Amino acid sequence: MGLSLEELKTLSAHFSSCYLTYRKNNRVAHQRKMGAGQKGFLPTPLDKLVFILLYLKCYPTYDLQGFLFGLERTRACRWVKLLLPVLEMTLGHECVLPARQIRSMEEFCHAFPGVRDVFIDGTERPVQKPKNTRRRNKMYSGKKRQTTGKVVMMTDETRRVGFLSLSKNGRRHDKRLLDRASTLFYDVY
Repeated sequence: MGLSLEELKTLSAHFSSCYLTYRKNNRVAHQRKMGAGQKGFLPTPLDKLVFILLYLKCYPTYDLQGFLFGLERTRACRWVKLLLPVLEMTLGHECVLPARQIRSMEEFCHAFPGVRDVFIDGTERPVQKPKNTRRRNKMYSGKKRQTTGKVVMMTDETRRVGFLSLSKNGRRHDKRLLDRASTLFYDVY
Protein backbone atom coordinates (compact mmCIF):
# COMPACT_ATOMS: atom_id res chain seq x y z
CA MET A 1 0.00 0.00 0.00
CA GLY A 2 3.03 2.25 -0.01
CA LEU A 3 3.25 2.64 3.78
CA SER A 4 5.83 1.28 6.17
CA LEU A 5 4.70 -0.60 9.26
CA GLU A 6 5.52 2.37 11.51
CA GLU A 7 3.54 4.75 9.30
CA LEU A 8 0.64 2.30 9.26
CA LYS A 9 0.61 2.03 13.06
CA THR A 10 0.76 5.81 13.48
CA LEU A 11 -2.08 6.28 11.01
CA SER A 12 -4.00 3.48 12.73
CA ALA A 13 -3.98 5.37 16.06
CA HIS A 14 -5.51 8.47 14.45
CA PHE A 15 -7.87 6.29 12.41
CA SER A 16 -9.11 4.65 15.61
CA SER A 17 -9.98 7.96 17.28
CA CYS A 18 -11.68 9.25 14.12
CA TYR A 19 -13.62 5.98 13.84
CA LEU A 20 -14.97 6.31 17.38
CA THR A 21 -15.88 9.96 16.79
CA TYR A 22 -17.63 9.11 13.54
CA ARG A 23 -19.58 6.25 15.10
CA LYS A 24 -20.72 8.43 18.02
CA ASN A 25 -21.83 11.28 15.76
CA ASN A 26 -23.63 9.06 13.23
CA ARG A 27 -25.14 6.58 15.63
CA VAL A 28 -28.70 5.43 15.23
CA ALA A 29 -30.65 5.43 18.49
CA HIS A 30 -30.28 1.95 20.02
CA GLN A 31 -30.98 0.56 23.43
CA ARG A 32 -27.50 -0.90 23.82
CA LYS A 33 -24.34 0.98 24.65
CA MET A 34 -21.46 1.58 22.28
CA GLY A 35 -19.42 -1.64 21.87
CA ALA A 36 -22.21 -3.99 22.90
CA GLY A 37 -23.37 -6.80 20.65
CA GLN A 38 -21.57 -9.09 18.25
CA LYS A 39 -17.99 -8.14 17.40
CA GLY A 40 -17.30 -7.38 13.78
CA PHE A 41 -15.15 -9.36 11.39
CA LEU A 42 -12.66 -6.47 11.34
CA PRO A 43 -12.04 -6.25 15.08
CA THR A 44 -9.03 -3.95 15.36
CA PRO A 45 -8.58 -0.44 13.94
CA LEU A 46 -5.53 -1.69 12.04
CA ASP A 47 -7.69 -4.33 10.32
CA LYS A 48 -10.21 -1.68 9.35
CA LEU A 49 -7.48 0.63 8.05
CA VAL A 50 -5.84 -2.10 5.97
CA PHE A 51 -9.28 -3.09 4.62
CA ILE A 52 -10.11 0.40 3.35
CA LEU A 53 -6.58 1.18 2.11
CA LEU A 54 -6.49 -2.06 0.13
CA TYR A 55 -9.89 -1.23 -1.33
CA LEU A 56 -8.72 2.21 -2.46
CA LYS A 57 -5.36 0.96 -3.75
CA CYS A 58 -6.60 -2.00 -5.83
CA TYR A 59 -10.34 -1.24 -6.16
CA PRO A 60 -11.41 -4.90 -6.16
CA THR A 61 -15.00 -6.05 -6.46
CA TYR A 62 -16.93 -6.54 -3.24
CA ASP A 63 -16.80 -10.30 -3.86
CA LEU A 64 -13.00 -10.30 -3.94
CA GLN A 65 -12.69 -7.86 -1.02
CA GLY A 66 -15.02 -10.05 1.01
CA PHE A 67 -13.08 -13.18 0.07
CA LEU A 68 -9.76 -11.59 1.12
CA PHE A 69 -11.13 -10.61 4.55
CA GLY A 70 -13.52 -13.51 5.14
CA LEU A 71 -16.70 -11.47 4.66
CA GLU A 72 -19.81 -11.73 2.56
CA ARG A 73 -20.13 -9.40 -0.41
CA THR A 74 -22.85 -7.27 1.18
CA ARG A 75 -20.92 -6.91 4.42
CA ALA A 76 -17.81 -5.82 2.49
CA CYS A 77 -19.94 -3.17 0.78
CA ARG A 78 -21.23 -1.93 4.15
CA TRP A 79 -17.70 -1.73 5.59
CA VAL A 80 -16.47 0.27 2.59
CA LYS A 81 -19.33 2.76 2.90
CA LEU A 82 -18.70 3.08 6.63
CA LEU A 83 -14.92 3.39 6.50
CA LEU A 84 -14.47 5.77 3.55
CA PRO A 85 -15.67 8.87 5.47
CA VAL A 86 -13.59 7.83 8.46
CA LEU A 87 -10.45 7.58 6.33
CA GLU A 88 -11.18 10.96 4.78
CA MET A 89 -11.59 12.46 8.25
CA THR A 90 -8.31 10.84 9.35
CA LEU A 91 -6.35 12.08 6.35
CA GLY A 92 -7.81 15.57 6.76
CA HIS A 93 -6.78 15.52 10.43
CA GLU A 94 -3.26 14.45 9.46
CA CYS A 95 -3.13 17.16 6.74
CA VAL A 96 -2.25 14.63 4.05
CA LEU A 97 -5.55 14.77 2.18
CA PRO A 98 -4.76 15.99 -1.33
CA ALA A 99 -6.09 19.41 -2.30
CA ARG A 100 -8.79 19.22 -4.93
CA GLN A 101 -8.26 22.55 -6.63
CA ILE A 102 -5.26 24.61 -7.65
CA ARG A 103 -6.28 28.10 -8.71
CA SER A 104 -3.00 29.99 -9.17
CA MET A 105 0.62 29.51 -10.07
CA GLU A 106 1.66 30.24 -6.45
CA GLU A 107 -0.56 27.44 -5.14
CA PHE A 108 0.92 25.10 -7.74
CA CYS A 109 4.51 25.99 -6.77
CA HIS A 110 3.64 25.51 -3.09
CA ALA A 111 2.00 22.12 -3.73
CA PHE A 112 4.75 20.85 -6.06
CA PRO A 113 8.08 22.40 -5.08
CA GLY A 114 10.99 21.68 -7.38
CA VAL A 115 8.91 20.98 -10.49
CA ARG A 116 10.38 22.68 -13.54
CA ASP A 117 8.44 21.16 -16.43
CA VAL A 118 4.74 20.35 -16.57
CA PHE A 119 3.20 18.16 -19.25
CA ILE A 120 -0.51 18.35 -20.06
CA ASP A 121 -2.03 15.75 -22.33
CA GLY A 122 -5.36 14.13 -23.09
CA THR A 123 -5.62 10.37 -22.81
CA GLU A 124 -8.31 8.11 -24.24
CA ARG A 125 -9.28 4.71 -22.92
CA PRO A 126 -11.62 2.33 -24.73
CA VAL A 127 -14.99 1.69 -23.11
CA GLN A 128 -17.72 -0.81 -23.85
CA LYS A 129 -20.10 0.30 -26.60
CA PRO A 130 -23.41 1.54 -25.22
CA LYS A 131 -26.54 -0.02 -26.73
CA ASN A 132 -28.16 3.39 -27.07
CA THR A 133 -27.16 4.75 -30.50
CA ARG A 134 -27.25 8.37 -29.41
CA ARG A 135 -24.95 7.71 -26.46
CA ARG A 136 -22.66 5.58 -28.63
CA ASN A 137 -22.28 8.43 -31.12
CA LYS A 138 -21.35 10.83 -28.32
CA MET A 139 -18.63 8.47 -27.09
CA TYR A 140 -17.19 7.66 -30.52
CA SER A 141 -13.69 9.03 -31.05
CA GLY A 142 -12.71 9.52 -34.67
CA LYS A 143 -9.07 9.65 -33.64
CA LYS A 144 -9.11 6.17 -32.07
CA ARG A 145 -11.99 4.86 -34.21
CA GLN A 146 -13.80 3.36 -31.23
CA THR A 147 -15.90 4.41 -28.27
CA THR A 148 -13.65 5.94 -25.61
CA GLY A 149 -13.57 7.93 -22.41
CA LYS A 150 -11.17 10.87 -22.27
CA VAL A 151 -9.29 12.55 -19.41
CA VAL A 152 -6.75 15.36 -19.28
CA MET A 153 -3.78 14.81 -17.00
CA MET A 154 -0.99 17.04 -15.84
CA THR A 155 2.33 15.38 -14.91
CA ASP A 156 5.87 16.48 -14.12
CA GLU A 157 9.20 15.14 -15.39
CA THR A 158 9.18 12.34 -12.81
CA ARG A 159 5.72 11.18 -14.05
CA ARG A 160 4.03 12.28 -10.85
CA VAL A 161 0.39 13.08 -11.59
CA GLY A 162 -0.54 16.59 -10.48
CA PHE A 163 -4.06 16.74 -11.90
CA LEU A 164 -6.50 14.30 -13.45
CA SER A 165 -9.77 15.60 -14.85
CA LEU A 166 -13.08 13.81 -14.74
CA SER A 167 -13.66 11.29 -17.51
CA LYS A 168 -15.73 12.65 -20.40
CA ASN A 169 -16.87 11.36 -23.77
CA GLY A 170 -14.13 10.49 -26.28
CA ARG A 171 -15.63 12.76 -28.90
CA ARG A 172 -14.65 15.87 -26.94
CA HIS A 173 -11.44 17.64 -27.98
CA ASP A 174 -8.51 17.78 -25.53
CA LYS A 175 -8.42 21.59 -25.50
CA ARG A 176 -12.15 21.88 -24.84
CA LEU A 177 -11.85 19.38 -21.98
CA LEU A 178 -8.93 21.41 -20.60
CA ASP A 179 -10.97 24.63 -20.85
CA ARG A 180 -13.91 23.07 -19.00
CA ALA A 181 -11.70 21.81 -16.16
CA SER A 182 -11.90 25.00 -14.11
CA THR A 183 -9.25 23.87 -11.64
CA LEU A 184 -6.43 24.23 -14.14
CA PHE A 185 -4.82 27.50 -14.99
CA TYR A 186 -3.40 28.59 -18.31
CA ASP A 187 -0.20 30.46 -17.49
CA VAL A 188 1.66 27.14 -17.22
CA TYR A 189 2.98 27.55 -20.73
